Amino acid sequence: MSRLAALLSLVIAAFSLQGAIAGDAVYTKRFSNLAVDGYDPVAYFTAGAPTKGSKEFSFEYKGAEWLFASAENLAKFKADPAAFAPQYGGYCAWAVSQNYTARGNPEYWTIVDNRLYLNYDKTIQARWGKDIPGFISQADANWPELSK
Repeated sequence: MSRLAALLSLVIAAFSLQGAIAGDAVYTKRFSNLAVDGYDPVAYFTAGAPTKGSKEFSFEYKGAEWLFASAENLAKFKADPAAFAPQYGGYCAWAVSQNYTARGNPEYWTIVDNRLYLNYDKTIQARWGKDIPGFISQADANWPELSK
């Protein structure tokens, strides 16, 4: 009976952990606390390309660890995180527009009106591109409830 109780406890713990991760304000991979998969969010604006960050330049924001490619980018982020952090906590913007969350992939991104949006993959990014203003409007309406 003690083995069954231990197994049941593990199953309950796993489901509890899964629920906590799904509700995080910032997307991070399971068993990681890195925002944007360790990419520098400022670099999208300054270099115009996904750029890996370094542990040397890190900052905790909204419960996640953010990495930067330089001290300058770190300083810019610290001065105004909301200006550089991806929208919807780095979850896929198209998925949020459809009223669910999915991984935001730092390789599939768009900047619209000085805001960074991530998408799940190339196929989703193509869908996103068909009506970006409409999807942003819908995602903005969905995000308050999804982010709870």
